[in-house]
Formats: sequence, C-alpha cells, structure tokens
Amino acid sequence: MVLFTETIEAIREFMDTGGVVLTAIAIMIFLMWLLILERILYALNGHKNVKAALIKSWQSRAERMSWNAEQIRQAFVARAQMQLNKNLTLITTLVALCPLMGLLGTVTGMIEVFDVMAISGSGNARSMASGVSKATIPTMAGMVGALSGVFANSWLQRKSKREIELLEDELVLDIQH
Repeated sequence: MVLFTETIEAIREFMDTGGVVLTAIAIMIFLMWLLILERILYALNGHKNVKAALIKSWQSRAERMSWNAEQIRQAFVARAQMQLNKNLTLITTLVALCPLMGLLGTVTGMIEVFDVMAISGSGNARSMASGVSKATIPTMAGMVGALSGVFANSWLQRKSKREIELLEDELVLDIQH
C-alpha cells in the first residue's frame, strides 16, 4: 500500500511539473493507446470471425461469376476493410497531435520563464528553472507518445492491408465453371 501511495505521489508531482499541457498530453496518449489496444485485439481475434462469416456467405452463393457477384464480392471486402480500418484515422490524428501539444508545452513553459524574468527583473537561474522544466517535460512526453503511437499505427495499417489482400484472395470468382 505504501508503494502504491508513493507511486501515485510521484506521478502527481511529475504531472504538476509539466503543467496543464502535460495533463492534456497524458489524456491524449491514454486515449490513443486505448484505441490502439482495441484495434490490436480486433485484428488478432475479432477479424477472424468477420472473415469466416464473409467467406461462408460468399461460398454459400450458388452463382459467383457474374458482374453482380463481383459487386457483392467487392461489398464484402469493403465491409471487412471498414471494420479493420475503424478508428485508424483517429489514432493517426492523435499521433500527429502529440508532438504539437508538446510544442505547446514548450511555449507555455517559456512564457513562464519570461514572466519570472519580467517580475524579478533579472535572469536568476533558480527562478527560471521551473519554467524551463515546464517547457521540456511536455515536449519529451509528446515525442514519446508520438513515437510509440507511430510504430503501433504503422503495424495496424500493414496488418489491415494484409488481411484485406488475404480476404480478396479467398473470395475468388468461380470462372472455371
């Protein structure tokens, strides 16, 4: 219990050091990773059920050669693609916003440094230290969030593209009859 309390206190102090912008970045990163984990779980587990249902529905069709059959096949593929790509745009947006929010933290921290300089009338290093800290911590947090999100997002996009290609290969037209 003591370790938990100390951990919570350390996190609170860290969040206070970065200011309001760091809190916003933390919320964005939490939301981004929540969406990423949901998409990973869907890509690894949920998509199998959708794919199996689409293949079963396609194979139960008596006629798979006509233009109409091709349109139905394309609709099946599009439906699977929509499910696989769900929230990927939002994840990409959150990844792009993380470093921008870090930059906002830099600007707000530097404004605080300049305020301290204006009030004190000098460049006292101790009085400027908290503003510099507020400027660098959100920047670092935004970059870490963006880097981690970029790798996960690119994996999800590659996985989605590959799964669609595999589905298209399995939903073949019956041309040989």
